[in-house]
Amino acid sequence: MTLQQEIVGSAMQMAVVNLYPGQTVYCEAGKFLFKTTNVTMETRLSGPSGGGPQQGGSGAGGGMGGMLRQAMGTAMQAGQRMLAGESLAFQYFSAQGGEGTVGFAGVLPGEMRALELDGTRAWFAEKDAFVAAESTVDFGIAFQGGRTGMSGGEGFVLERFTGRGTVIIAGAGNFIDLNPADFGGRIEVDTGCVVAFEEGIQYGVQRVGGLNRQGLMNAVFGGEGLSLATLEGNGRVILQSLTIESLANALRKAQGGDKQGPTGGLFSTHAG
Repeated sequence: MTLQQEIVGSAMQMAVVNLYPGQTVYCEAGKFLFKTTNVTMETRLSGPSGGGPQQGGSGAGGGMGGMLRQAMGTAMQAGQRMLAGESLAFQYFSAQGGEGTVGFAGVLPGEMRALELDGTRAWFAEKDAFVAAESTVDFGIAFQGGRTGMSGGEGFVLERFTGRGTVIIAGAGNFIDLNPADFGGRIEVDTGCVVAFEEGIQYGVQRVGGLNRQGLMNAVFGGEGLSLATLEGNGRVILQSLTIESLANALRKAQGGDKQGPTGGLFSTHAG
């Protein structure tokens, strides 16, 4: 059964989800806004694939051994999310005795998007993009390997969604949907602009220019640092117009704490 949801608002959107009896939706802690009284709320450390009790589930399969495996799986999931800087727990919502309504939102001014997973392709999203999903969607953490991750800042940790159903994500500013195949197969973007992309898109990080005069000019005066994200292949990519770093810099500047002057880039400083 398709999740009935509506994304409302403009500058700070929210998702209003209509739950039928038997449907369960979960969110990251801190993304819940409101619910009707017949919607139950339960907080768990396990994700929907972590062996935690689902609606009507007993978690008893395999006796003591099954319970031990379940506990170990839950601990590994929670530890992985904590290592990635994600929320330690999920909140689960189910309607009882009829239809119910629950509302969710992101944490930054910007857009939200509902992605429909059909079980054939996973979706990857930036850290903290996840808002809520059906219990049939599995949430995981994907770590970019070595050099790519360490160079890419936000790209080091990605959220990974698999299974079937609806997942709702949020970002900052406005969204734009692109397919690298429409632009010669490859696009280069600020590492903080990537919100989400389909499985099959190759994500990487490259140095801005060479270690020469122009490369140093780009890094020091261009405000982009030393790296750009690269996205290659044929599939959907969602970018955002506002990065968390640029928002933080604007807030510091408004408070008189930004001393970066005209240079930006590597020479950005602020008074503590």
